[in-house]
Amino acid sequence: MDSNRQEAPLPPESNIARLWFAYRRLAFLISLVTGLILFLIWLPDGSRAALFVALLAQRILLGMVLLFALITLSLLWPAGQRLDTRFFLLLNLRRNHPKWLDRVMWLATQAGNLWTACLLAGLLFVLNYRSVSAEVILGALALFLLVETIKALTDRARPFLALEGTRIIGWRERDRSFPSGHTAQTFFLATLLSHRFALGIGGTAALYAIAVIVGFTRIYVGVHYPRDVIGGAVLGCIWGVLAALVDPYWLGIRI
Repeated sequence: MDSNRQEAPLPPESNIARLWFAYRRLAFLISLVTGLILFLIWLPDGSRAALFVALLAQRILLGMVLLFALITLSLLWPAGQRLDTRFFLLLNLRRNHPKWLDRVMWLATQAGNLWTACLLAGLLFVLNYRSVSAEVILGALALFLLVETIKALTDRARPFLALEGTRIIGWRERDRSFPSGHTAQTFFLATLLSHRFALGIGGTAALYAIAVIVGFTRIYVGVHYPRDVIGGAVLGCIWGVLAALVDPYWLGIRI
């Protein structure tokens, strides 16, 4: 071969793709911060001040934010990955699972789908709970965007891409793994609905039990590690508390 021969330059599209791959996390982070700043600018001055006071008074909320940050940082811990893998394999591969159970688990996991939140919002609208319907649909869509942004930033591969022999029930998810969006959506809805309807201990426990089941199914069907599910649960609770706090300020109207 001619050692003096120069390689052909990459087409402009390849250069753009490389730049995007190198800086996509920074771009997503800038987009997230910009969106938050624009939202705060959109709020009236009095509402913005009241919102900050309400946030500072929520020690539990601040604790959950810290917990989510710690879970996210733990993804860099090799021993944590080994522990995650061990529990994932235990829940995903242990024993022979009957076909009917696989079908039930696949059906149950759809409760965390974004379309399920949209259907719930439509039902609430028909039942004349229109302000709650608006909160559900706006909160679910915003949470979906937040989850996708965090997934792009953490860039964690799905377990079936890293672990040979993983049982997959249903389709193979194409996006990244952390956090679990289905789990986040169900815990968001459980937190928001238990607050808005004052369901009491029994109703609240039932909603969170459904959310826990959905989180478990995400491991069972082979698309998430345990820490993905735990992170999604914490994020969903954070989002539900924020929706309850922002309620007097972000809607501004009652539909």
